[in-house]
Amino acid sequence: MRPPTRIASHPPNPYDELAQLATPEPDYDRDDPLGLGLAPDDDDDGADDWAPPNHRGKSRLAAVPVVFKLVVTGLVCLSFLLIADRYAVMYAQDKAEENLQKSLGLAAAPEVDIHGFPFLTQVLDQRLDEVDVSVPDVAADRVSLAEVRATAKDVRIVGSLPSSIKGAVIGSVDGDVLLSFDDLNRELGASQAKFTRDGASNIRVVGSVPVAGNEVRVRARAHVRRDGDQAVSTTVDHMRLDIPGLVTYRPGKDRAHSGLRLHPEAAERISRESARIKALLAVPAVVDRLGVPRKWVDRALQSEKELNKLTGSPRFVQQLMKLNLVDVIIEHPWLLKKVGIDPKLVAALLSLRPPELSEQLSLSFRLPKTPGDLRLREISVEREGIRADLAGTGLTFGKLATGKK
Repeated sequence: MRPPTRIASHPPNPYDELAQLATPEPDYDRDDPLGLGLAPDDDDDGADDWAPPNHRGKSRLAAVPVVFKLVVTGLVCLSFLLIADRYAVMYAQDKAEENLQKSLGLAAAPEVDIHGFPFLTQVLDQRLDEVDVSVPDVAADRVSLAEVRATAKDVRIVGSLPSSIKGAVIGSVDGDVLLSFDDLNRELGASQAKFTRDGASNIRVVGSVPVAGNEVRVRARAHVRRDGDQAVSTTVDHMRLDIPGLVTYRPGKDRAHSGLRLHPEAAERISRESARIKALLAVPAVVDRLGVPRKWVDRALQSEKELNKLTGSPRFVQQLMKLNLVDVIIEHPWLLKKVGIDPKLVAALLSLRPPELSEQLSLSFRLPKTPGDLRLREISVEREGIRADLAGTGLTFGKLATGKK
């Protein structure tokens, strides 16, 4: 007997039946979780580590060619070397200016300009190609030189760098010195003289000197020449001293041009005043020098009409101006007072000697002593003053010049 059929306690699930009818699902692949059939790269050993996305793209510097980078780096290095070289030049120039000022005893520091590039290679070689030096206000005897300019070549540095430099030896020097007229006018102001150019080698001197309480005008000409290799000297001639409106004195031995003579104003004034002209005509030496016939003079001394007729002609005034009073007043000292001229003033004027006046107006100067062979060459007179060319060899500076070790 069959056992009775048991009725299931739960009815069958219809979705299970549908699941049995569907295509079986493939196994889960970790490399292809979506089942798209993608396979990993054959060369890839495994999955790359995850990294955040780069939204900025590649670096701009990475895109610059390597050659360009090298060129820029080279230019930067070259710029630093150039700056270092120029800084070394400025430092060397400052030190050279200090040493020159001390070794030459200058009142003002000179200007030094070192040429040549690069400078550091010259320093390492201990030899400079060319150096320009400009020294202002150099004392030179009675006057000072406005400027001394020189170009030194083949400068050899003596000593070990950088701190044990003993000095320098200059192979050759070329330059010039200027004695300025402005400086002469200022420094020789005791004579109140003014100097100006009067040709290639002459100087015109115009000024005044005090004589017996009066200002006497001075005019002269100075010839400039080289005195040896170290000095410039001047010879003063054509000297003329004027007391305005009275007399002119030209010192010298040449009687045709030297002597004491009346100014036109004084000659006319004396010729118009009877007492004064008669005092002159009463001296035979004066009549002889005037060249007037003695019988005319005798009639003029006896008649005012004849006197006016004699002295009223322009020719007589001209002859009176040519009269040299030096010899006359020596023989007749009272005559000056008679004709209205102060004897003391004329005596003081005649006491001035050309050598003393020349010394007051002298433009001579001498180069300062320098360690080495420095010479003057050509001398010329320019609009600014007296210029002299310089040349030298074997000049030493620093401790070498003083002999210190």
